Amino acid sequence: MNDQARVPEPGTLPTGDEAWAPATCTLPTAERPPRVAEWDALFARRLRSAARTGPLALRLEWEPLPETAEKVRELADRERGCCSFFSFDTTADADGIVLDVTVDAPHAVVLDALAARAAGREGR
Repeated sequence: MNDQARVPEPGTLPTGDEAWAPATCTLPTAERPPRVAEWDALFARRLRSAARTGPLALRLEWEPLPETAEKVRELADRERGCCSFFSFDTTADADGIVLDVTVDAPHAVVLDALAARAAGREGR
C-alpha cells in the first residue's frame, strides 16, 4: 500500500495514529503517544493563537517566554527528523514566538490534526 492510499481525503479528520503518523513517519509506534503529549504540553504553554495561513500552512504563536522558544525549536527539530513532510520555521522576539508549519498536499490531513489539537488549547 502506498503512502497516499493511507492518507484520508482532505477535510476529514482521522483520530489516533493515522492523523498523527502516516506511513511516511519513521517515529517508532511506541513513541507516538508521548510525542502527541509533548505537542499538547507545548500548546498549553501560553499558546496565543493557531491560524491556518493557507491549505497547507499553519501559524502557531506563543507568548514570548524564553523557555518556550527553546521547547518549540527542539520539538520542531525532532518532528522534522521523523516526518520529512513537515517544514518548520521558528522566529522568536520580544513580541512572541512564531512557528510556521507547512506540509505537502498528501499530508494536509496531518496538519489538520495538528491544527485541531492546537485550537483546543489556544488562549489558555
